[in-house]
Amino acid sequence: MFSQLRASLQESHTHLQTAARHQAATDPKWQADYRRWRPPFERAVAWIVHHGNRRLRYRGTLKNDTWLHTRAAALNLRRLINLGLTRIDGAWDLAPATT
Repeated sequence: MFSQLRASLQESHTHLQTAARHQAATDPKWQADYRRWRPPFERAVAWIVHHGNRRLRYRGTLKNDTWLHTRAAALNLRRLINLGLTRIDGAWDLAPATT
């Protein structure tokens, strides 16, 4: 019985994988979305894994989830500061980009 279930799941997976590959190869909308979202996603992952953050530091999902959110917030804050985030008269201000 287990082998029948496994064979059925494997067949379903193969069918879904084939359909996804076909869509990726032929659908212009899918390709445009992929080109739009892949570079920022890859950049975000690269920021996270930079300087030894490739491996998890803690045991347990909750601690690692907290660490990941804290790390992402720190990286976002550092980026905003590099883009010109300042505090003026008790309000946050992002300096306009200069060329």
